[in-house]
Amino acid sequence: MKFTMTQAVCPEGMQLLEGTADIYVANRQNPNEYLDEMRDTDALIVRIGSCDAGVIENSPALRVIGRTGVGCDSVDVAAAAARGIPVVITPGANSRSVAEHAVAMMFALSKNLLEGHLELQKGNWEIRGANKAFEIEGKTVGIIGFGAIGRETAKICAACGMKAAAFDPMLTRGQIGDFGAVCYEDCESLLRDSDIVSIHVPLTEQTRDMIAAPQLARMKPTALLINCGRGGIVNESDLIAALRDGVIAGAGLDVFCSEPPGPDDPLLQCPNVILSPHSAAQTREAVIKMARMCVEGCLAVCRGEQWPHVADPSVYNHPRWTGKN
Repeated sequence: MKFTMTQAVCPEGMQLLEGTADIYVANRQNPNEYLDEMRDTDALIVRIGSCDAGVIENSPALRVIGRTGVGCDSVDVAAAAARGIPVVITPGANSRSVAEHAVAMMFALSKNLLEGHLELQKGNWEIRGANKAFEIEGKTVGIIGFGAIGRETAKICAACGMKAAAFDPMLTRGQIGDFGAVCYEDCESLLRDSDIVSIHVPLTEQTRDMIAAPQLARMKPTALLINCGRGGIVNESDLIAALRDGVIAGAGLDVFCSEPPGPDDPLLQCPNVILSPHSAAQTREAVIKMARMCVEGCLAVCRGEQWPHVADPSVYNHPRWTGKN
């Protein structure tokens, strides 16, 4: 059995393959650049990188693709499913880490920590009177996407005395209420009523540019926007304009349309924003959990098991799995 990885997973994940598989670590993001290695690969693990239909088509031995995370916009899931190849994901493995990161951004922005730090380094003691800081207790956090990460975010916010509201068309009012949040039937009303908006949805054609100029205009001028989901969900040009024009008070972004952003990206010079390099899920604990879960899932699929945590469960209806060849 052969495992190919765009980059090596952490040692705890690699240990699961010792004595079980031959491993090729490419240290390159695009498997199209090493198709000779892909031809006899049983499992491809994509950390930072991608897997398109061409890779899948030119990897005749491929049985499974693994993603250390839940976002699958870098993998052609449909092309994989058409070949009966499950795309293993790691739901829940990074939920706490991403939720904590989102809440950390809320605290940093609400206390104006970044500007205070930078101005104090310049000798500007008077920044203490900027009057930008506020308490989060009693404020409403509107969560867009109420899956595992969104629910964990709501739990932390509730412990801080915040009121949680959620918009998720995949869930019922009762399901959202069971996790202590007020259900909103439409995103626009959630944006209007929230003091802080936190985004936790995947990037799809339906969510691309989900937050653009019209949606930003519905938010309170004192509101904060947090995106630890995916770049592309928020229209960056519209967000920059909204921040510069005072349409909203601030934003925290862990994800970008182009990663990494270029040195001339206007977001890097934007006022009232705090940025991190797509690192919300990169805590020690989450990295270990994601690696182990991904490797275990890929090994299970290679053994012929129908591992439950896959991007498209309908893949198991493929003749490759039903035996109806």
